[in-house]
Amino acid sequence: MGNCLTLSTDKTIEPALPVETTFTLPSPLPTWPSAAGRFAAGTIDLGGGLQVAQVTSFNKLWSILEGGPDDLGASFYEPSQLPPDFHALGAYSQPNNSQFHPWLLAAKDTTTTGGDQPRALNPPVDYTLVLSTADLDAKQQPTTGGYIWLPVPPEGYKAVGHVITTSPDKPSLDTIRCVRSDLTDQCEPDASVWAAGPNGPNVFTVRPSNRGTQAAGVPVGSFVATQVSTGAAVVSMTTLACLKNASYPAGDVASSPMPSLAQVDAIYRAYAPRIYFHPSEKYFPSSVNWYFSNGVGLYEKGKETEPVPVEPNGANLPQGGWNDGSYWLDLPRDETEKERVKKGDPESAEAYLHVKSMFGGTFTDIATWIFYPYNGPGRANVVIPNIPLGRIGEHVGDWEHVTLRVSNFDGRLRSVYFSQHSAGEWVGAPEVEFEDGNRTVAYSSLSGHACYPRVGLVMQGNRVFGIRNDAARGGKVMDTAAVGFGVVAADYLAGTEEAVAEPAWVNYMREWGPKIDYGVVKLPLPISLPKEVYGEEGPTGPKSKGSWTGDER
Repeated sequence: MGNCLTLSTDKTIEPALPVETTFTLPSPLPTWPSAAGRFAAGTIDLGGGLQVAQVTSFNKLWSILEGGPDDLGASFYEPSQLPPDFHALGAYSQPNNSQFHPWLLAAKDTTTTGGDQPRALNPPVDYTLVLSTADLDAKQQPTTGGYIWLPVPPEGYKAVGHVITTSPDKPSLDTIRCVRSDLTDQCEPDASVWAAGPNGPNVFTVRPSNRGTQAAGVPVGSFVATQVSTGAAVVSMTTLACLKNASYPAGDVASSPMPSLAQVDAIYRAYAPRIYFHPSEKYFPSSVNWYFSNGVGLYEKGKETEPVPVEPNGANLPQGGWNDGSYWLDLPRDETEKERVKKGDPESAEAYLHVKSMFGGTFTDIATWIFYPYNGPGRANVVIPNIPLGRIGEHVGDWEHVTLRVSNFDGRLRSVYFSQHSAGEWVGAPEVEFEDGNRTVAYSSLSGHACYPRVGLVMQGNRVFGIRNDAARGGKVMDTAAVGFGVVAADYLAGTEEAVAEPAWVNYMREWGPKIDYGVVKLPLPISLPKEVYGEEGPTGPKSKGSWTGDER
């Protein structure tokens, strides 16, 4: 007989919310190789007398059980059990539709008492009530609602996070610390945590406004709350700041929290994506060297009839500059060879790693670039689904990537970026699919090779008409840790003994395929295609993308 669950007739047991489960990676973290730097050391010195560490212990103070993502509400937490001499900088909140996966920093003041430099941290002088849900008609725990307070900083300091209470009484001034202004940076609202309707209170995550390999802004992990949605989040950000790494970029390798090449290798082997292809896929990846060694020609404007064979390592490709239309690559002229090269060569395929510093050196991004010789045709989805679009969407040369974002405090995977044509999406670790321990999984869409975190159909367009992106698990997979993989760029190592020599093709800034004009395609329905799909240009290489030195979005 199976197990039985007996419920009383006057009570209803609601299913547990995802946030009630704390997310953990499927397998324990490996022991990272030792190196001269400070990667995975637990704390990071931001300079100016400010040291930060991750908060690992939290108390949940308040939950609202409706509104926000999936209409499941959000939960709010205060940090607890901080390391000795560390202080809270703010509170943490996240939607209830995801497993508990907090990111929050605490800070330690390392300035010398009585020295010339003002203290890095100081308590606020007062609080301003930003948001109360006591009178909100919504399910809450506790039912009395929650109160969100903005610290009022002393002169020369800024608040970088809110304080939460479950009563209308102001918090103690010792609850939180404000940060010296020169150790802060401008930030902006990011993803929605919770919203009470189109014009009601809102809560957003926060990120630095200026993001990239040279940007020093550091996210605290807190949130911004507003009473109304329209423009209020932006206004609130004028009084709430992010941290700044005053020592960034670090010139001393021994003090840098960025990983060494040996540590990058270990990180990548721990999380390296496995890319699954659609069962009907015809166009697979290859290595760049295989592509160049199989009759690919370099074309120059004005000399279209005199293509130059590309050397296997790309050494004769034009270097630097920008995509001015002067050069492009194309497949072999022989039709038989052209069709063969289009299909790629999975046996030769490699993963090309671009390792970069993000958020003032507190995170490492490892972008895994995959090259496909050919991008196949698209299909449209309208009232009658799955209409072939002829050659629409085809182009020579296709670059796609998956980016692993890793915390430099402990080497833990925080999120994964899946590139999708000219856009993409960040997916938090709890929503990532894993297999064989902590190996991440990605799905390459049929013909177009856009990367998705799960199988299914994703529409590019509106509900009436769109281009199909079909992702499914076929029998072929690219294990990016098992194939040849290597670091092709890591700017933060320039000038060190581990400086990476970039292959010539990395600095080829022109197109990897010719411009193709498909003309007008007639559909069996009175619907027109977007103009941009009538002509496809071969893409430029990874280094020409905005994400090379910036953030993914």
